[in-house]
Order: sequence, then structure tokens, then C-alpha cells
Amino acid sequence: MDLSFSFKIYSSAGSLPQNWDALAIENIFLSKKYLQVLDESSPKNMICNYIGLYKNEEIVGLVITQMLTLTEVSSFGVNKSCIKSKLRDFVFKNFAKNVLLVGNNMLTGQNAFIFSDKISVTDGLSILKKAVTHLKMEFKSRGKKIHITSFKDFTIEESKNFKLEGFKKYSIFSTQPNMVFTNLDFWKTEEDYVTALSKKYRDHYKRARKKSEMVVKRQMTLEEITENNPKINELYLNVTKNAPFNTFYLAENHFANLKDVLGDKFLFYGYFLDEKLIGFNTIIVNGTSLDTYFLGYDNQHQKDKMLYLNMLYDMIGYSIAKKYSKLIFSRTALEIKSSVGAKPIEMVGFINHSNQFINRYIGKLFRYFDPKVTWIERNPFK
Repeated sequence: MDLSFSFKIYSSAGSLPQNWDALAIENIFLSKKYLQVLDESSPKNMICNYIGLYKNEEIVGLVITQMLTLTEVSSFGVNKSCIKSKLRDFVFKNFAKNVLLVGNNMLTGQNAFIFSDKISVTDGLSILKKAVTHLKMEFKSRGKKIHITSFKDFTIEESKNFKLEGFKKYSIFSTQPNMVFTNLDFWKTEEDYVTALSKKYRDHYKRARKKSEMVVKRQMTLEEITENNPKINELYLNVTKNAPFNTFYLAENHFANLKDVLGDKFLFYGYFLDEKLIGFNTIIVNGTSLDTYFLGYDNQHQKDKMLYLNMLYDMIGYSIAKKYSKLIFSRTALEIKSSVGAKPIEMVGFINHSNQFINRYIGKLFRYFDPKVTWIERNPFK
């Protein structure tokens, strides 16, 4: 590797170099503003660091890392009492308390780093690995030994770059696919999209819209988000607590902070029934793409009004109307996202345990604690 390459680790967005955003322009999730949001309202069990890669004095790479202390959150939702959850709690407490992620655990997809054309991907990964080793030593000096290190969310094609000497001790693992809607250029309006659906799925669309006729959807301002913050947090937790596994919970002021800092790049839509907030969804504008973010709803109205399905249709309609090239639905709820036209993109990561014996079996352990989800891919179009 070229000896002119070096790295610098930053502990806050405020300390990043002035020219950071010249490279981050390709991805809002590595921009100073978004990283500022993480500094001000990241989950309580998360410590974020940012790494600049340099060639001589020129910045040629941007990286985000997140250190998660899993024992500080109730990770297993409403299934806490089951034996498997108790076993996972024991394992996490004793062998996986501190996890260092290269990437963003709050998003799906390759949001870990950007390299300029002045550094090859292989050189970038090599110097990044050295930076991660240095960062782990820094955490250890502060009494936080890193048990697991993971590079997350890469496509199969992107993962080929990791086949370097320094990554041989890392096991590759697969996660749920990233559900991405890419047919947006085919239609000019939401009606065109509905026309393209087969009769079965067009009927699903009409039924969902009929169910939600009394629900009023509107984009909420910073003031409205702040005013409704307790209810928003309640709706968010209502959805999150039912997930089989959680590594963090959003800070209560996270959405307001995002709106305050990102402005019109962060869209917050409230769903109201009789002027009462019953659900919300959020979108972040990332160049020509849209990333769906977190959402919330109460269970009664989700069922009666088919809120979740209507939210998916609303996001598709918005994407078409505003002519975005791609709508990233992320993982979870794979089948219903497939039923509206999203396609799965297989994602993999790389994982390493600090204990050599455990590391030999880390791939099998990961599959045990995070088993593959069985689902049926749908094709809703004619």
C-alpha cells in the first residue's frame, strides 16, 4: 500500500475538516449535517466516530463507525421471556457486549464509506482496517473492549473488494435483503403505477385506499413534530417493541433534531383520524434517491385503516410525482414491500470476534441468533 496514505479519527461532526462535504456530496448520510444529528440525538447506547482517509494532506475517503453497547438496551422486544431470548441476553452480556460497526446501523445499504477516485477501493479498505484497529485500541484504553467488529451492508458485487489479506479472519454473513423500488421512471403519476398493477394487486390498492378514506395525511413542520413528540415516540416504540431484535432505540428528540438540521431533506408525514395522530412515516432525500426512515402507528388503526400498506403506496406516489430514480424501502416486512413492487437486493456483511475460539464459529452463531427469514417474493405487475 502507498505510504502516503494515512487516517484521522474524529469524535464529533464539529471537528471534521472544512472540506469534508466536498466528498460527502455523494451521500447525505456522510454529510456534516447528518452526522451532526447523530452527535446531538443518537441512541443512548451508541458512540459515533468518523474517519478521514488522506493521501498526503488531501482527504480521499470518509467513513462512519458506530459502537453499540448491547447490554444498555432491551434487545428482544416482547419475546423477552422465551428461552432463546434469555440465551441471547447471556451471550451478549458476556461475549458481545460492545460491538463496533463500520457503517450505519440505523440505515440499510452501503452508507459506511465513500472513497474518491484518488484512492482504490482495495487501498481504502486496507487503510480503513488499520484505522478500525486503532479505534478499538482507543476504546479499550477507556475501558470498553470491543468484542465484535463488523463491516455492514454490502451488495455481493461490493463484497468482492473485501477479499484482502486483512479480512481473511472475518466471516461473511447475509442479512435480510434491502427492498428497493426502481421502476419509478416508467410512470408519470401514481395512477399510471396503479394501472400497471395486475387485477389482484390493483384490487389490493383500491381496498387499502378505501379503508383509509377518513385518514388525513399531511407533512408536519418542525413545530408540529416538537409539539407531538410524546405521541410520536409512543407510536415509534409501539412498532419497535414488536421487532424480534433491536440493537438501539431512537432518542426522543431524534425526529425533531433531523427536521431542524436537514430541513426539507427530511420529510415527516403524520396520519390523523379525527385530528388525532395515529401514525407517521419519514423519508430522507439522498440525491436522486429517497430513503425510507423510521415509522410508527398504533395497532388498532394499522389494522382497521391498513395504515402500513397505505404508507407504502404514499411513498411510491410521492417518488413518482417528484421523479426520484430510486426508493429504498430497507429491510423488514419483505413480503408486503414486494407486493407493492419493491425488489430484493441481497446484502452481506463481515464479522469478527475478539476471541479466536468464538471467531471460528461466529458465522454459525450469527445464523442461530439471526435466522434467515422465509418469505415469498411477489410480482404485482401485469
